[in-house]
Amino acid sequence: MKNIRNFCIIAHIDHGKSTLADRLLEFTKTVGVKEMQNQVLDDMELERERGITIKSHAIQMDYEQNGEKYTLNLIDTPGHVDFSYEVSRSIAACEGALLVVDATQGVQAQTISNLYMAIDNGLEIIPVINKIDMESAHPDEVEDEIVDLLGCDPEEIIRVSARTGEGVPKVLEAIVERIPAPNGNPDAPLQALIFDSVFNPFRGIIVYFKIENGSIHKGDLVKFVNTGKQYNADEIGVLKLQMAPRDVLSTGTVGYIISGIKTSAEVRVGDTITHVATPCEKAIEGFQEVKPMVFAGVYPIDPEDFENLRTSLEKLQLNDASLTFTPESSVALGFGFRCGFLGLLHMEIVQERLSREFNMEVITTVPNVSYKVYDKKGEMTEVHNPAGLPDPTLIEHIEEPYIRASIITQSEFMGPIITLCLGKRGELVKQDYISGNRMELTFDIPLGEIVIDFYDKLKSISKGYASFDYYINEFRDSKLIKMDILLNGQPVDALSSLIHVDNAVTLGRRMCEKLKELIPRQQYDIAIQAAIGAKIIARETVKQVRKDVTAKCYGGDVSRKRKLLEKQKAGKKRMKQIGTVQVPQKAFLAVLKLD
Repeated sequence: MKNIRNFCIIAHIDHGKSTLADRLLEFTKTVGVKEMQNQVLDDMELERERGITIKSHAIQMDYEQNGEKYTLNLIDTPGHVDFSYEVSRSIAACEGALLVVDATQGVQAQTISNLYMAIDNGLEIIPVINKIDMESAHPDEVEDEIVDLLGCDPEEIIRVSARTGEGVPKVLEAIVERIPAPNGNPDAPLQALIFDSVFNPFRGIIVYFKIENGSIHKGDLVKFVNTGKQYNADEIGVLKLQMAPRDVLSTGTVGYIISGIKTSAEVRVGDTITHVATPCEKAIEGFQEVKPMVFAGVYPIDPEDFENLRTSLEKLQLNDASLTFTPESSVALGFGFRCGFLGLLHMEIVQERLSREFNMEVITTVPNVSYKVYDKKGEMTEVHNPAGLPDPTLIEHIEEPYIRASIITQSEFMGPIITLCLGKRGELVKQDYISGNRMELTFDIPLGEIVIDFYDKLKSISKGYASFDYYINEFRDSKLIKMDILLNGQPVDALSSLIHVDNAVTLGRRMCEKLKELIPRQQYDIAIQAAIGAKIIARETVKQVRKDVTAKCYGGDVSRKRKLLEKQKAGKKRMKQIGTVQVPQKAFLAVLKLD
């Protein structure tokens, strides 16, 4: 056990975590020359295409130093704020972390947020400056930032280039020397923490765990403490590039168990595995329940696919524990699910994975956040979508979630960023200079305002330099109203939204204009209206497609033309009574990108 080291790599998005992991695997000869490729641990096609890590990936390496053999369990983590739950679970399975900082960009918002998460869990931090081979690198300035942040000695910081491999042997030495070995008791009853699971169509659900105390043998009868279910350990093993079966796993090891579990409800991330015969006294404290930030309706394009969509979401939830969903129905779209996501990128990735991995084409409604609605009796209900809002006459007041946002940027972009945040009803809490011309701005902003396009705008006005991180701070009383979109007088519930009273008219007008461009013309006029209660605040009309019925009239009295036009008008009126308006999927998505 004293020769085991469990560590993860944490960093802001795009600071070179996966490339550093590639070099570590190469130096320890875990991956052969033939199997080597960029981002070797990112096994999803989507991760390679976008160049981002979506899932944490665990892998075991063998390393020899001073004649002693060491087992290193590495977990590569995502860097984007939307996947921070993956990071928190990886951190729980480790004793140390490599904090990677880009030498060209310095410390950024997600660096700080992941670092605090690691420190809260008592991990030993090894700071690493990456990309020192780049022409635009300024490692000395970045070193000062890290010293300010961690309070460590400059000698403790390792400079590497993950692309060329320079400095990587020093990282391996530091992992062995600085990260403590796991400190469990090998003779105690089995106690193992589940930190991830994946679905395999042939073998059922494969559960990944870290053994805190005790050991597990192949064929043992084990139980999951929270669900109380019992299983035989048909196969146990460690995670190399492929799964490597073993007969016994001892304290401190990160491994997997296959026991033919078929239903996803039986596996919970954060649960504890123990023996049935000699159970442990208490379960390990798991993870905090994940809180979705953004809610959106997900509906199958073909209503008959509802059950298939449920199965797909359950399988996806195994692999992505931060996804939550509950059934709901909509007049316009039929039966579907109200899904909770950690952010807009998370929502986009889930939609893409449903399409690629499960062949499910879905319609996603406008995303929104959850509100607390208080009625006249003082009772509170949580509302996740505008359709669930009680009658306005019964509502006393509505509270919306506010976030505490931390934006790290260069001082030249400070003006436009403050303007953007104030335009989103934000309040400046404080501003601090970190080093040189880099500063941290702290804002309180309503979560509903940043859900749709805030991150994109922030990146464009700061030329990609600003980094953004946030957490839910509090709920505040707000003047919110429900805005409906009516097509020919019929409300389309999937386009309804809860918005602040000051933004209602402008947003209503822009939505109507956008829908006018996207809804195909019919043989009758389509009225697109935005309404608050019974009051119409904006209107656009999609003009009808008309045939030129007066083409055959040449010359003669004007009443002949009028007669033909009146006849056509009467026919159009009859058609309008029974006509239905088809809303294309583009229209639902376009509302997100109104600018």
